[in-house]
Amino acid sequence: MIESFIKKEVTLKRYRRFKSRKLAVVSLIFFVFFVFLTVNADYLSNSKPLYLNYQGKTYWPVFKTYPPSDFGQEYIMVTEYRKVELGEGDSVIWPLNKWDPFESNPDVDSYPSKPTRSNWLGTDEGGRDVFARILYGFLPSIQYALLVWVFSFIIGTVFGGVMGYFGGFVDLLGQRVVEVLSTVPQFFLLIILVSIFQPGVFLLALISVLFGWISISYYIRAEFLKNRKREFVEAALAAGASKTRIIFKHILPNSLTPIITFSPFFISMNIVGLASLDYLGFGLPVPTPSWGELLSQAQKNYSIAWWLAVYPSIALFTTLCLLNMISEGVRDAMDPKAVL
Repeated sequence: MIESFIKKEVTLKRYRRFKSRKLAVVSLIFFVFFVFLTVNADYLSNSKPLYLNYQGKTYWPVFKTYPPSDFGQEYIMVTEYRKVELGEGDSVIWPLNKWDPFESNPDVDSYPSKPTRSNWLGTDEGGRDVFARILYGFLPSIQYALLVWVFSFIIGTVFGGVMGYFGGFVDLLGQRVVEVLSTVPQFFLLIILVSIFQPGVFLLALISVLFGWISISYYIRAEFLKNRKREFVEAALAAGASKTRIIFKHILPNSLTPIITFSPFFISMNIVGLASLDYLGFGLPVPTPSWGELLSQAQKNYSIAWWLAVYPSIALFTTLCLLNMISEGVRDAMDPKAVL
């Protein structure tokens, strides 16, 4: 009962310390807001209307697929909602941006085209709307970063915890394995594996995890080596607690502070990693929306398409700044020497 009360008090103090860092709180709010936007990108940027009232019938094209024959369009496979002829009494509500990330603008003479009223941030070399590509491209970046973070932290915690708790020969053998893996040119091997399998987000994340857990294992191993000799562990041993209970109930909860603090940095690092792979052409398969792919186009069209470099760079820079400021707040909140 007393132990539970103490843990709640510690958690509450950490929350108060984080809340007192206004810049970190504002950054977290903006970051969550941007994630919300990309998760709901279909309702913000799409070539399908949100709502359509046609000839007395109600349609919801964003939520459901309708055959072209319902709108008098014959000899085509996919409904072209922009060409639906609305009569008296008909109405339509479009998303904020009327382009999806895969659709080319047929009214533009040449690609890439500069920002206009139709394409707010211009088009890429395929005539696709840059705003839609940036909006939709944030989702796979977040998915990839979170998947790598979760699996890397699980594997790194298991390996680091085992080496730190048992020590001796187990620690010696584990450290030799980690040192060997650390000498591998990870980025080049990652490129080779990606070029062989041509993965999607999930498989690409799993390939990245092959080496992503190594840095996490260092932190966990050090914490386990330190905490296994602490007084509360000795007391648990004297009380007859099992090794499993000692590891999961006492040592592990007190060893997570470094990796929790490191988490936002790790996520931002993975966002940059995916952008780098996409920039080099070894990331997500074409035509998946990607910030790195837009920057690659900017490099090829740097003299005529400044918008391809500016807007994706702003999106990437803003995201990294928000995550770094959140990291600063988490670090201060988890600091055991801090007083509030």
